[in-house]
Amino acid sequence: MKVLVATDKPFAKVAIDQIREVTDAADMELVLLEKYGTKDNLLKAVADADAMIVRSDIIDAEVLDAAKQLKIVVRAGAGYDNIDLAAATAHGVCVMNTPGQNSNAVAELVFGLLVYTVRNYYNGTSGTELKGKRLGIHAYGNVGRNVARIAKGFGMEIYAYDAFCPKEVIENDGVKAVASAGELYKCCDIVSLHIPATAETKNSIGRALVANLPKGGILVNTARKEVINEPELISLMEERPDLRYVTDIMPAAHQEFCDKFPGRYFSTPKKMGAQTAEANINAGIAAARQIVAFIKDGCDKFRVNK
Repeated sequence: MKVLVATDKPFAKVAIDQIREVTDAADMELVLLEKYGTKDNLLKAVADADAMIVRSDIIDAEVLDAAKQLKIVVRAGAGYDNIDLAAATAHGVCVMNTPGQNSNAVAELVFGLLVYTVRNYYNGTSGTELKGKRLGIHAYGNVGRNVARIAKGFGMEIYAYDAFCPKEVIENDGVKAVASAGELYKCCDIVSLHIPATAETKNSIGRALVANLPKGGILVNTARKEVINEPELISLMEERPDLRYVTDIMPAAHQEFCDKFPGRYFSTPKKMGAQTAEANINAGIAAARQIVAFIKDGCDKFRVNK
């Protein structure tokens, strides 16, 4: 039984060592394909793989066609829009993610971005504090709940909206649940996005929602680039010189944001949410354990395709 770790952006060595411990204990062969560069290299490597662990690597129909023995692919992380779920289902391949393993890392990054923003990017001028500010959490999943936990330490007022999370669950955490996304943006100084990129959410964060932010509002995106309607956000920020946008997913229109909104826009050079040693290790080990459980016992608890 061959487990292929196919990561153009490799795991840390300590993560690989612990992944290997899991696969060795299950009498599975671990094969590494790191920094593979071209898709052809990936296509060759998957030919005899029974299972795969990937990160942000693209697993499309062509890859699945080449993977004749593949039974399961696990995305080490929460988001899985890099995997063609319909094609995987058609090929009889189970797709899983590892929810919760990166959530604290992403949540801490939210506050790193926020402190940097409200202190005017440390340019020497007087900024503001987060204490007492109203924070809106758009989607109350694993990351959102960690954001709420950390926000309490900052002394913020915390609100959340999630169409799929019961009000009671949100309010049991000491967070105020609101009835709509529009209400969340209207009542909060800062909104932190944690929605996945789906057919329903892509381009959903645009003028209609963001215009509800009060004067001085800040939008933080550590979710997915695709959920932002960039032309509408640019147009709105041109009209509203008080709004700020910070993200760890560089927009397609990054240069336009930079040119038009100096001091009001910031993006990290690459996605940073899960870039901690702890998240790297946690997600990799979880992926390996899920593969073993699936192969040995048929456990598909974290399956994301039908």
